[in-house]
Amino acid sequence: MSDKPEKTEKIDKSERTERLSVFKTYKLYVGGKFPRSESGRVYEVTDAKGKWLANAPQSSRKDARDAVVAARKAFGAWSGATAYNRGQILYRIAEMLEGRRDQYVREVGEAEGLSRSKAAAQVDAAIDRWVWYAGWTDKIAQVVGGGNPVAGPFFNLSSPEPTGVVAVLAPQESSFLGLASVVAPVVATGNTAVVIASEKAPLPALSLGEVLATSDLPGGVVNILSGRTAEIAAPLAAHQDVNAIDLAGADEVLAKELEIAAADNLKRVLRPQPVDDWTAAPGTERMTAFLETKTVWHPTGSLGASGSSY
Repeated sequence: MSDKPEKTEKIDKSERTERLSVFKTYKLYVGGKFPRSESGRVYEVTDAKGKWLANAPQSSRKDARDAVVAARKAFGAWSGATAYNRGQILYRIAEMLEGRRDQYVREVGEAEGLSRSKAAAQVDAAIDRWVWYAGWTDKIAQVVGGGNPVAGPFFNLSSPEPTGVVAVLAPQESSFLGLASVVAPVVATGNTAVVIASEKAPLPALSLGEVLATSDLPGGVVNILSGRTAEIAAPLAAHQDVNAIDLAGADEVLAKELEIAAADNLKRVLRPQPVDDWTAAPGTERMTAFLETKTVWHPTGSLGASGSSY
């Protein structure tokens, strides 16, 4: 028996197996959950140079109907929440986006073929857009509502109320900033939304669902679908429980078809409007587009024998 120690085999570090990347599985965001499309279909999403990025769920009519059910279920509590509380939640969304800024810079850059600096500017503007609308939640009523002078001993007060469930066709070219610019004003005023993401660049929108799920936003307030815009939008435009539709992401031909379908239950329709620069100050038009005005009359009564009133 030899007393010599056994030789140990040296491991060549170069022979170590390289780690495989974990590809992200993108899913829909409906009712606060992350389902796959009930159809089981997906479609390829590529970057500006045609390089494959991921497979996105291709939503069906059934997915659209499920999203409307979720939005309607969430409407009562969301519209009944205080404007201050809604503002807090929208601000929380901005906080969460800020924490994941690098991820969105990468996704927006790939989706829209932008340099890192330009993509970062788009993401920063989108985060600021959520903050901007968060500040408007408890102010819009003072701008569009108020007391009305009437001939008679009455208080006459007008106040805005949310329309209900709003279908939103997100802009096709601006996958993240444009998305925030059309979704935030809808929910800021107490509506709930069914959003169809940009058909060719849906990944930033689908990732937004992950932020919404952890930002105190109740499930169903925002529902995000991806797929063929015309295929999903048609049943939403004709849906009897959808109260309004924003056609920002529709071309002229599709917009006309959807507007005709929407007339069946007198939906409010916001037609596509050319936007040269989504970073420009948005104004209040997208908030007031989906508000109804409630007017209340109340007798003032009289004081004393003189008949004076208050």
